[in-house]
Formats: sequence, C-alpha cells, structure tokens
Amino acid sequence: MTQAPTDRPPSGCASLGTSRDRHEASGSESQRVALIVLDQFSMIAFTSTIEPVRIANRVLGRDFYDWKTYSVDGEPVTSSNGCTLSVDGSIADLNDADITLICSGVDVERVVLPKELGTQLRKLNARGRTYGAVCTGAYVLARYNLLAGRRCTIHWENIRSFREEFPDIDVSADLFAIDRNCITCAGGMAALDMMLRVIAIQHGAYLAHEVAEVALYQNMRSGESAQRHDLESRTGISNVKILDAIRIMDLHIEDPLSCQQLAMTVNLSPRQLERLFRRHFDCTPGQYYLKLRLETARDLLRRTNRAVLDVAIACGFASTSHFTKCYRERYSCTPTEERQSYFWAPAPRKPPVRATVTQLATS
Repeated sequence: MTQAPTDRPPSGCASLGTSRDRHEASGSESQRVALIVLDQFSMIAFTSTIEPVRIANRVLGRDFYDWKTYSVDGEPVTSSNGCTLSVDGSIADLNDADITLICSGVDVERVVLPKELGTQLRKLNARGRTYGAVCTGAYVLARYNLLAGRRCTIHWENIRSFREEFPDIDVSADLFAIDRNCITCAGGMAALDMMLRVIAIQHGAYLAHEVAEVALYQNMRSGESAQRHDLESRTGISNVKILDAIRIMDLHIEDPLSCQQLAMTVNLSPRQLERLFRRHFDCTPGQYYLKLRLETARDLLRRTNRAVLDVAIACGFASTSHFTKCYRERYSCTPTEERQSYFWAPAPRKPPVRATVTQLATS
C-alpha cells in the first residue's frame, strides 16, 4: 500500500521552505512559484502542477502560493493538445521565485533552448532557490548541466534515450524525485503527487490530504512509486515464464541472448519457449526480441543525435548493414531516413488553436 506524504520532509528538502514551525506557517510569507512553459508542453502536467497550490490557497483561506507563467519570449505557447496558454512574461522578466519549474512535453529534444534560460536557472540555483521540471523538463535541466550530482526523473518514454545521452546523470523511473533544492517529476498526474508532497513538506500532511480530497484524488503516491503498470497488466498475460523472458529481453537490449540462453534463464527448453510465444504473440521469441530492439533503436534515433552506428551497437546489432536491413523491413525506411525525417527536420508548425487557456490564477 502506498504511503501518503508525512509531516517529516525527506533528507535535503530544507530549501523547499519546510514549515519552521507548523503553527508559524499561517503567518509566513507567500511562496512564489514560476512555471516556464516550452513549446508543445504537456497540459495535464501543467494543470496538475498549478491546481494543488490553487486548492491549497483555498483551504488555507489566504494566498500562500503565488504563481506566474513565463515563456522564452513572453509570447503565448501552444501545448501538445493544441490549446494556447497566455503567459505573464518572458524569462527576462523572471527576477526571482521560490520554486521555478520547467514544463515541457513531446519532442523536447527539438526545442531550441536559449542561453538566457540557462543563465536564469543558474542564478536561481546560486541563490539557493528550488528549481526543477515536470514531464520531460529534466532533459532541459540536463542540457544546462543543472542535474550534475542530482537524482532526477523523467517520463518513462524518455528514460532510455535520456540515459544514453546523459550517462553520468542519476535518473530513475520513479514518479518524482526531490534532491536538495532540485525537484523533478515524470509528468501527467505525477505532477499532482509531487506538489502534494511539497505542500506536505511546507504545511504538513493534513493540508496535503485536504487538497487531495478537494481534487477527488484518493491515493496519494510516494515519489518511489513506479510510473508504469506492471508487465502483466501491460501485456494481458499472466504466464510467469513469458513475463520473465520479456523482462530479461529488456535487460539485454545491447547484448541480446540467444533463444537457447533465454530459455535456460526461465528453465524451459527452446521448443517450449517458442510454443508459448507463438500461442500468446503469434511469433517466435527471436522475432519478439528483435521487435523490442528495433523499438529501442527507433526511440534513440528520434530522441538523440547519436550516430547510427552507435545506435546499432546500443541495440545489439553487430553492423550497420544488418541494422539497416532489419530496420527497413520493420519500418519501411532506413535508420538514416528516420533520423532525417524526425529529429533533424524543422520543428512542426504549431497546430490550429482550438482554445485559449488564460492564467489559472483567476479560477
């Protein structure tokens, strides 16, 4: 059973403004929260970050949290769902804030990151302010070298490519991570869990519970909770041998095992393992394994700028020619064509605006 946020903050969270005394909180100064939204940001992550502090103000009966939104140039920003957000200013207007969060979303690798944004974030960090990211924003912090020596998290779709591009950064598959004055979450509803934890650190678990109740959110999750459903739920298969085989495949993408080795690890004969895979997936274990490796390769081609040969080796292919042959058979294009059509292509035009999201402070 997942534990709810407790009154005691985790190690290294003093910079979040832990309640000096619980009874003193009612008279303390407000917390300034700055959200920097980037093109194609995740709307669910954005609203899940703001709504908990809005509700906290309502429950407290005063404006303890004050938030503003910023874009790179002060212009409205389009989210991944096509809605446009009007912001309060540009990053040049962000002089100070107690908590500053980067909110990004899909295709974060293709977003042009100005030098000024990194400069502002470093200034805030130097002042001891809390900074961080929601959804894929950890990628932005990594690009600015603001995650060195910090533990962080990012959306599970980006974890493998993130590790390939930033091998020295400690990234986890947790819902959210709090490391001293750096806070990150995986996006989606994880932003709600992270902000509830921040509220619990600053005001106590009682307020976090009240906020969760108002939001009709019953199960507050700890940061260490897994992002994804278990493999059985994702595949709809309960056969332990198959599930173990798939887990082992995923652990050995770079150094793939033979069918015989795979069968031995799950205590089956190669023939028995093949029968199980044909029954449940209508393919051989080798074909399923190849599919996993090619999916990983496609993700790396789209999200990183690593050379095609490096991607091939990272996915267990001994040569570029073999990798290209297998890739073309599955995706009807070569790895190079995939890279040129996706990662290096000009950023897509913003979709037609379907709605305008005004500043949520007026809600």
